Amino acid sequence: MALRLLGGRIAQLVPSATAAAATVAGRTASNRSTVVLCRAASTDKGPTFDWEDPLNLESQLREDEIAIRDSFRVYCEDRLAARVIEANRHEVFHREIMNELGDFGVLGCTIKGYGCAGVSNVAYGLLTREVERIDSGYRSAFSVQSSLCMGAIYDYGSEEQREKYLPRLARGELIGCFGLTEPNHGSDPSSMETRAVHDSKTGTYVLSGSKTWITNSPIADILIVWGKTEDGKVRGFIVDRAESATGLATPKIEGKFSLRASVTGMILMDEVRIPESNILPNVVGMRGPFGCLNNARYGIAWGALGAAESCLKVAREYTLDRKQFKKPLAANQLMQKKMADMLTEISLGLSACLHVGRLKDQKLHTPEMISMLKRNNAGKALDIARVARDMLGGNGIADEYHIIRHVMNLEAVNTYEGTHDIHALILGRAITGLQAFA
Repeated sequence: MALRLLGGRIAQLVPSATAAAATVAGRTASNRSTVVLCRAASTDKGPTFDWEDPLNLESQLREDEIAIRDSFRVYCEDRLAARVIEANRHEVFHREIMNELGDFGVLGCTIKGYGCAGVSNVAYGLLTREVERIDSGYRSAFSVQSSLCMGAIYDYGSEEQREKYLPRLARGELIGCFGLTEPNHGSDPSSMETRAVHDSKTGTYVLSGSKTWITNSPIADILIVWGKTEDGKVRGFIVDRAESATGLATPKIEGKFSLRASVTGMILMDEVRIPESNILPNVVGMRGPFGCLNNARYGIAWGALGAAESCLKVAREYTLDRKQFKKPLAANQLMQKKMADMLTEISLGLSACLHVGRLKDQKLHTPEMISMLKRNNAGKALDIARVARDMLGGNGIADEYHIIRHVMNLEAVNTYEGTHDIHALILGRAITGLQAFA
């Protein structure tokens, strides 16, 4: 079982799934237990509808996937939720979170070997969903480390590079980032200006250029940077801060109103020298960064719905408790219609994620499938968060209810890793066979 692959590291944070369930169940005695997704219960009269799992997706999960998810949910609710309000208020990312995720065994968890768990893509999606129930910034840090940094090294790196970096990244000892977006090139990364010049005399590459809106960059030890070599081809490079600090700066971007619980910055390179052995040898061209992005987008599609689920849950509880005109707000048709719409979009989105996750495990997925998921789920999650915010009235803008933070975070999630419109053009090209990007 994959839970065994994660080994004692899960036990360090959660002694047992049973004890973890009891802890959370006790904390939420007035509501349903949040450890296990409510399933379509079977009675003598047949299955009953469960609003927390309307399509009974739980029945489609493997036992190991459920066990990993349930244990990780307890960590997220106990350890991440306790930090997030203050972290968001003060725009602080707690570095030790990466160590905790490493101890838990979830960093780079789909990778086989190198100290990684080798779980299914569905299990990875379930984990991103749990993190983003708490905060999209935390999920962003998790995704960048796992899919973009570790994924690039695993998919395109040499065996020496994998052995050197992946185990330490998996433990959270090193933090990674992924540099593709530039100040002048966001949705058009193939026009990047970053250059890598080979110096045969010293056996190095000299990197010059800038990247922006890079999650983790101010605290990153390992930077995956994409740039063009002298022949104009896009290549990936490992910039190890411990080896190549001269000419490298990674200033933090201040004043964000989104993803404030994660750290975002730039990568500024002024003739940064790296060993020629630090080029990623197994990919040339935009296929490299796009392959990494597709893996990250898949996790985002799951994660965004976790944020949407959190908003629905808060809105439901609030409108059941809040009385206006001598009855609960939830007794109004408008409120019930809004919640029905939310539940429908979340359920259909999760069903699609599960389906594509199974295809991904069989290597039967396509990039267009993931574009469809990312575009739909991020956009619908943002819509749901906005409606939920409105359902709480003035209280909806108070951070103690969490919804306004999800709204602001999802504004960024809907934009990064390919905007809503860019993914529409990807799908449009697949439908028509015609390019419409320019």
